[in-house]
Amino acid sequence: MAKVFTIPVPPKLGRPKNRERTSDPRYVDGQRLLVEAMRYLAQSDPVANRPAIELISEHVRTRFRMSDSPLA
Repeated sequence: MAKVFTIPVPPKLGRPKNRERTSDPRYVDGQRLLVEAMRYLAQSDPVANRPAIELISEHVRTRFRMSDSPLA
């Protein structure tokens, strides 16, 4: 039988070193596309497209939270 050895490593506490923050254009384009889709659906027929608008809106609320940032 082999023995398993663990070498404890202390966690690095404190803030990580600053790195250059760059925005991701895909993040911004994705949000813009979702907003344009909701706007289009609301302009064409808001009553009939209400379930679709709610679905997209729920996706935006659950996938893109306030804590999300394109700079992270």
